[in-house]
Order: sequence, then C-alpha cells, then structure tokens
Amino acid sequence: MAIEYGWAEGRHDRLPALAADLVGRKVDVIVAGGGVAVLAAKNVTSTIPIVFFGGGDPVAMGLVTSFARPGGNLTGVASMAAELMVKRLELLSELIPPRPG
Repeated sequence: MAIEYGWAEGRHDRLPALAADLVGRKVDVIVAGGGVAVLAAKNVTSTIPIVFFGGGDPVAMGLVTSFARPGGNLTGVASMAAELMVKRLELLSELIPPRPG
C-alpha cells in the first residue's frame, strides 16, 4: 500500500489542482477533510471513491443526495455538532422533570 497526499497549506485555491493531481495518479480512494477539500475532489472525479470527515451537514453542502441514499462516489462521517445542539437540548429538557415551585 502506498499513501499519496497533498497539503494546501491553508490555501483553498490550491485544492482543485491537488485533487486533480491525485486523480491523475490513479489513486484507489481519496480521503478529504473539510467541505472545501471534499468539494474540490468531488468536482474532479465521479468514479474514484471519496471518504470525507468533518463538521457540517453533507446534504446541505451538496456532498451527498441524502443520508439514507447518499448516491455518487462520496461517503463519510460528519459530526454536525452545531446543527444537532438544538435537538439535543430539546431531548434533555424532556428527560429532566420540571422543578416545583
């Protein structure tokens, strides 16, 4: 197994070229973190599997079609911590009984 990697050094404008370079090397899978990097990879290949990780809603970001059926060549893990905080607080308030008085 060989691992090929690229680093944009904080310059998002370099991501499309880095992704295209990986596709040109005919890698078996691309792993990307953060929405901008994943979108750059998605824009250069529809056949190489892309595994992503990061925060945010991958459906809203246009990475996958839906959670149930992502479609395409992307799969991954998204924490969605900020998006789920309201629901977590709602569930917590249902678990804790109101205080008398």
